Amino acid sequence: MFFLLAGIVLGTVLAKLCEGIGFLWWLSYPMSVGLATDSPMLLDLIVFKLAFGFTLTVNPAQIICIIVALIVYNKTCKNL
Repeated sequence: MFFLLAGIVLGTVLAKLCEGIGFLWWLSYPMSVGLATDSPMLLDLIVFKLAFGFTLTVNPAQIICIIVALIVYNKTCKNL
């Protein structure tokens, strides 16, 4: 779990650092999936209203860092 979270955080930092660099712009290109939080799915039951919204934003730097983190985990912790 630690390696997965470390990969996500490191990928986010790497993407922010590569945002302004000319040939590395593609590492920070965001891809969003989910229900938009600005117009969520609404369930109105008269007594109360329940809004559902979820957005997952991923960039290539995070994907690369997650893959590297999983490989490092398999190499270092396979005997546990």
